[in-house]
Amino acid sequence: MVYMNETEQIIEELYCIGCGSKIQTDNKEGMGYLPSGALKKKIENEEELYCQRCFRLRHYNEIADVSLTDDDFLKLLTEIGSHDALIVNVIDIFDFNGSLIPGLHRFTSGNDVLLVANKKDILPHSLKVNKMKQWLKEQAHSAGLRPKDVVVTSAHNQEDVRELMTIIEKYRKGRDVYIVGVTNVGKSTLINAIIKVVTGDSDVITTSRFPGTTLDKIEIPLDEESVLVDTPGIIHRGQMAHYLEARDLKYVSPRKEIKPKTFQLNSEQTLFLGGLARFDYIQGEKQGITAYFDNELEIHRTKLAGATEFYDKHAGELLKPAVKGSKLIRKEFSIKEKSDLVITGLGWIRVAERGLVAVWAPEGVDILVRKALIG
Repeated sequence: MVYMNETEQIIEELYCIGCGSKIQTDNKEGMGYLPSGALKKKIENEEELYCQRCFRLRHYNEIADVSLTDDDFLKLLTEIGSHDALIVNVIDIFDFNGSLIPGLHRFTSGNDVLLVANKKDILPHSLKVNKMKQWLKEQAHSAGLRPKDVVVTSAHNQEDVRELMTIIEKYRKGRDVYIVGVTNVGKSTLINAIIKVVTGDSDVITTSRFPGTTLDKIEIPLDEESVLVDTPGIIHRGQMAHYLEARDLKYVSPRKEIKPKTFQLNSEQTLFLGGLARFDYIQGEKQGITAYFDNELEIHRTKLAGATEFYDKHAGELLKPAVKGSKLIRKEFSIKEKSDLVITGLGWIRVAERGLVAVWAPEGVDILVRKALIG
């Protein structure tokens, strides 16, 4: 919008510094809404501008739906191809497969891409950074990505953030920098960390567990001629977060180092991952099965025989949380080498030895097998 002061003079277009939306006072359900009285007061007092949605999210942890579609996200991303810029693709190393942007190369138009794996502090500290980087390079190449470099970092570690900034400067060569990624990879948290290191300001951009917090581009000056641009998160419908109630998002967004749990399983045994997913060890020699999930997610072991009836009886109570109104879909795998069975946006189970297994997850959540990250 163009804001008019009391003498009806055009001042400027105003934007929410939390989510990047253009401030407007007409549509309560739309992006960037702020009551006209509140807007006038903030301008008069020279206060920082946050839209009503960001204000409620920051102070009351309330989320409001907005009319931003997948097409809107993709339209914003297509602008990248028309600029000579460095593309920083942020992924969540805890949810690598759910973090990938399908067909990212279509948007980059030959621009350099730096792959930044965030949230390294979530993984067990015994896992070395160099091993993570090698694994990430292999996985990225198998997904068709050819990044200039791979960086493993944590937005909560200032030294990591400083190192990341040095690497960005190395590759951007005076150009603008576009930060891209799917929802919930920690882009805005990482950018806030960069702003804090540079200026000392804290929590400028709105962050939360809720997918899709950033709604429009947010530009942050790097120098007099270039900017760092935070783009909206691309919605990856295969992630578990998109099927959960707000109160259950904590089970898919670990905030501290996860503690793997190993179960010695015989064939025809089942593990329930709360009420969100299920792992069946159908056939094979007794072996240790290791689960990598949020520490608060309770895991229950039972017999394969009768497991479906057990779930139907206890989902949402003993087995919690559960996805309301969604049935679990089964996918079977024959494991021949040390592998991770991934439930996108939730975590994974490592199977070390040969065996026939099955994984169940809510319809719409991606299930896949990959080379083991750990062990």
